[in-house]
Amino acid sequence: MKVLVIGNGGREHALAWKIAQSPRVNEVIIAPGNAGTAAEAKCTNADVSAEDIDGLLALAQECGVDLTVVGPEAPLAAGLVDRFQANGLRCFGPSQQAAQLEASKAFSKRFMQRHGIPTAQYQTITTVDDGMAFLDAIGLPAVIKADGLAAGKGVVIAETDDQVRATLEDMLTGQAFGEAGRQVVMEECLEGEEASFIVMAAGRDVVPMATSQDHKRRDNQDAGPNTGGMGAYSPAPVITQALQAQIMDTVIRPTVAGLEAEGMAFTGFLYAGIMLTADGPKVLEFNVRFGDPETQPIMMRLQSDLVDLIEAALNGELTDQHPQWDQRTALGVVVASKGYPGPHDKGQPITGLETIAGDAVKAFHAGTGVDANGQIITQGGRVLSVVALGEDVKTAQALAHDQLKHIAFDGAFYRTDIGQRAIDATDASRHAQ
Repeated sequence: MKVLVIGNGGREHALAWKIAQSPRVNEVIIAPGNAGTAAEAKCTNADVSAEDIDGLLALAQECGVDLTVVGPEAPLAAGLVDRFQANGLRCFGPSQQAAQLEASKAFSKRFMQRHGIPTAQYQTITTVDDGMAFLDAIGLPAVIKADGLAAGKGVVIAETDDQVRATLEDMLTGQAFGEAGRQVVMEECLEGEEASFIVMAAGRDVVPMATSQDHKRRDNQDAGPNTGGMGAYSPAPVITQALQAQIMDTVIRPTVAGLEAEGMAFTGFLYAGIMLTADGPKVLEFNVRFGDPETQPIMMRLQSDLVDLIEAALNGELTDQHPQWDQRTALGVVVASKGYPGPHDKGQPITGLETIAGDAVKAFHAGTGVDANGQIITQGGRVLSVVALGEDVKTAQALAHDQLKHIAFDGAFYRTDIGQRAIDATDASRHAQ
């Protein structure tokens, strides 16, 4: 069969790489893809933007694509799945209506309120004065989120009154995030440890993926601005079996049931960003697609055929599926361009990629391309992710760091503490015994 993967990031490289491993697949087309996807076995890139719905539909029809898997959120919010299905094409992802769960923070919050899904106290804000008045109710720090899609960067944690006011002014005028920020959601800052909980869903049927933990802040010790993610590892030790059952019962099942009850049954990857508070798990946000950079370590651990899982969901047979996982830990570290998540350079030659070799390590490309001389160059803020498998978080982290020292380009930087919280918790537990 022939599979189309839509997107050009590290998530899409990981999905395409895993899909290509299926013996049922003879070709994977990635639109538009990156330098990494172009080099994978069975894979070819197509120069069609992930947001060009007409172009993607024409590509799928011309190439005789049997299955389409959507990576990023923007085409889902634009109704790509609806268009493909209306033209008789099998496509894995939610409808435009269901994609509002990510496309509008205000919609998502109202939905959670209607269905009793635990989340932070919030208010939808359209004026600076309203925001400052709500600050009196929730106190500092305050979380301010652009209502619309902002590529994972539309969240500010404001520590002072002045920062709250300045952030509201920047967002509400459209200067910070354009139309995505002309309405904002302002909420209390939840305390606890954060985890990513991702499932495959088909209506009310859900199958959990491996647990993972993302690192959103740019700098070590969770400092600096929020980003699309600087690294992740799987599994997340903080998610015990009891906690997984609780999240399924209080978050995931009420969400898919609520969507179905409101006439927008969900099919695709559903991601709940969870804060493990003293009062139990609470939802920070929903994404309607696989997380990035969580996809990379999760795909490294997945031993089942991803195409079989996706087809089972589309065929209404998801409850029969039991994904198998490598018992080792996978840890990925994102290498980013100087200036990220703000303006950054492009076109920097990348060296050392040829040193990443072996079954236990993989470099997943994100913002990469190829220049006229065939040299792989940077083309984005998050450039690539180096993922390593190890017997535990500490071993995986050490192997990733050993590989990372070979990767170089002008302005490259990465966090050196991805997974450190889990390592410290394990060490503390051992010392206590």
